[in-house]
Amino acid sequence: MLKDFSVQSLFMGCLTAFVGFASSFAVVLHGLQAVGATDAQAASALTALSVSMGLCAIVLSAATRLPVSIAWSTPGAALLASAGAIEGGFPVAVGAFLVCAALIVIAGLFRPLGRAVAAIPAPLANAMLAGVLLGLCFAPVKAIGFNPLLGLPIIIAWIVVGAFKRLWAVPAALAAFALVLALGMKVPDGALASLQHSLLPSLELVKPAFTVAGLVSIALPLFIVTMASQNIPGIAVLKVHHYDPKPGPLFAVTGLFSLFSAPFGGHAVNLAAITAAMCAGQDAHAEPKRRYWAAIIAGVVYIILGLLAGAVTAFVALAPPILIEAVAGLALVGALSNSALNAFQKAESREAAAITFLVTASGVSFAGISGAFWGLFAGGLMMALSHGVQLLRK
Repeated sequence: MLKDFSVQSLFMGCLTAFVGFASSFAVVLHGLQAVGATDAQAASALTALSVSMGLCAIVLSAATRLPVSIAWSTPGAALLASAGAIEGGFPVAVGAFLVCAALIVIAGLFRPLGRAVAAIPAPLANAMLAGVLLGLCFAPVKAIGFNPLLGLPIIIAWIVVGAFKRLWAVPAALAAFALVLALGMKVPDGALASLQHSLLPSLELVKPAFTVAGLVSIALPLFIVTMASQNIPGIAVLKVHHYDPKPGPLFAVTGLFSLFSAPFGGHAVNLAAITAAMCAGQDAHAEPKRRYWAAIIAGVVYIILGLLAGAVTAFVALAPPILIEAVAGLALVGALSNSALNAFQKAESREAAAITFLVTASGVSFAGISGAFWGLFAGGLMMALSHGVQLLRK
């Protein structure tokens, strides 16, 4: 195994972890806080998620000798942001995270459930995701409205750097956010001392609570979004690079590591979709059989970054929330455009996708259940009705 190690894989693994963490931690942080997590609980969740991601990547890549990249569920975090506070607070959200993790394990071990998720019409799944992302993608514009001097540098950095290297656009926006915070914000007395105290990693155990609203508003949509937007595309990326993974065991293991992180506030661990191509591609190594080391190195770096999550969260807490929301929104622009394109591509399902998108994006909840579930439900009814009418006409 050590003979397969290379400096090229070392560099690509470090780059993968940095890009994966920097480009989406703002989304995760905002999503956790939206469902009621305190700053300490959010820091605990980031630590648990990062350590789980790292360990999962190391275990799966070493065991399969495949470049299995692992990530947290960025679309799932955006879903949390759109769902907002739920009755019962963060303990109910944690209970939903546990249920979601159990469903991912079952989907990996029990093939009919995995096939059922894969059978959800792609236009509806993409429309639901687009509706979930839309509200957060407004944040950059709102940040300019809040304070142009604070919001514009973040967006300009994203645009300029993205024009040359799309992969670095969000890290550049994050660097601009840090500069704005350091140079343009007045740091409260005692904040630096609090920041130094946060350098020590800490985990906060949350006693879960289980409610029907938590199950339907968070657990089921989170499970669907994580499987449809992360796990299944993650397998597809590996296959595109000529690997032949067995999906079931990979899904089940990510579910097990999600179960580990959930009691500490982590929402979901899954196969990476975007950064997966970095570890599986030729830049990781010329020989495909040696690229798994890039995923292993990425796992090690994720663990290190996770141990610093408390300091990251304390630093971010010094800024107005709209600024970190702006970074999160910029990180999701690409996902929004891709999901919208895939949702409305086919004419025969366009109306059903539109209904799913509109109901989800409205953010309106009924009977304590979030719009993401109702959007998928309404779009499914519309699609079933359209198919029924077509059959009658025949």
